[in-house]
Amino acid sequence: MKKVPTGVKGLDDMLGGGLPLGRCILVCGGPGSGKTIFGIQFLYNGAVKYGETGLYVSLGESPIHLREDMSSLGWDVERLEKDGKLVVVDASPIRTIPEQVKIGDFSIGKRDFEMLSLIEIMKKRAEEIGAKRIVIDSISSLIVQYPDDSERRNAILDLFEAVTDLGTTSLITTELRATALERQIQAEEFLSHGVIVFHTFSDSGRLIRAIQIEKMRGISHDNQLRPYKIHENGIEVFPKESVLTST
Repeated sequence: MKKVPTGVKGLDDMLGGGLPLGRCILVCGGPGSGKTIFGIQFLYNGAVKYGETGLYVSLGESPIHLREDMSSLGWDVERLEKDGKLVVVDASPIRTIPEQVKIGDFSIGKRDFEMLSLIEIMKKRAEEIGAKRIVIDSISSLIVQYPDDSERRNAILDLFEAVTDLGTTSLITTELRATALERQIQAEEFLSHGVIVFHTFSDSGRLIRAIQIEKMRGISHDNQLRPYKIHENGIEVFPKESVLTST
């Protein structure tokens, strides 16, 4: 299977070269774990190192704040946008639509309209720029509106299929519902082609950051907990080191 390098030091070693081409990968983590940094790092490396156009769809952070935050890591997102190598889309307004939306003589519920809107925004902009990489950050606020398991599963499946149909290699981020290593698996994890989890936990008073590739269909990979750091150059993974905890 062809692979797409993330450009994240150490992570590609765990993946045996990179993510499987054209697949949809779920990225899970708590607040401050580095999900957004990872997403932008994936797109930035794609544009700068590998000549692949990227699309970043934000459902939370404003593009203005995103550009400012990423500039502190030395990533000139605005320059890539001007050069047509990266498109940043603010999709957060779809979270403020009315409870019912009228389309002709029909009404559609807020949550279904939000998911349809997200899919249409993503498809339109990806096709316009010929995107090879996509990041959607994050879908937590959308999928939490589906308390029924079957409805939630169908909504997530619609999104994943739409992304996969574009032929892009994509990252979709979501919040972890628990920070413990032993946690309940979420429906979206079963439906994605791969799952990468950013863990943060305390061990003897120390904050431990550990990344784990829980699933990656089609390729062999290291599924062990490996430490990572967030520093001035973004995320760096240490694939030869182990994470020892007392929990």
